Amino acid sequence: MNLAYDYPVLGAFWTVMWIFLWILWIVLLFRIIGDIFRDDELSGIAKTAWLVFVVVVPFLGVFVYTLARGRGMGKREAEHARAHREAVDEYIRATAGSGAEADSTVDQLAKLSDIRARGDIDDAEFERAKEKILH
Repeated sequence: MNLAYDYPVLGAFWTVMWIFLWILWIVLLFRIIGDIFRDDELSGIAKTAWLVFVVVVPFLGVFVYTLARGRGMGKREAEHARAHREAVDEYIRATAGSGAEADSTVDQLAKLSDIRARGDIDDAEFERAKEKILH
């Protein structure tokens, strides 16, 4: 039994095309729902109305939302990406800064130890200075 003759190449192409369009539709639907929740300018009632419209009548709701608020979607997405990038940069700066601070503490303790080794300060002064550096 040859299955290749029962399912022609054009049939396979159309099946793949419909699956691709269906996945594309689902992705678009979730992006629009995410944009509805992300928009701070919409009130709660407006968000609920858009969400009900998009869920109850999905094809018409997605097309109307895209026509009415599509330009703002790109701006909100860019703002979200910018805020996320700034948060990551701030985290990296804070993390890298703590490493540099630890190095400077080690350097300060090494200098303090050298001063004590030369005899410029006694043990009590060394302990007080060390406490200041560590706290």
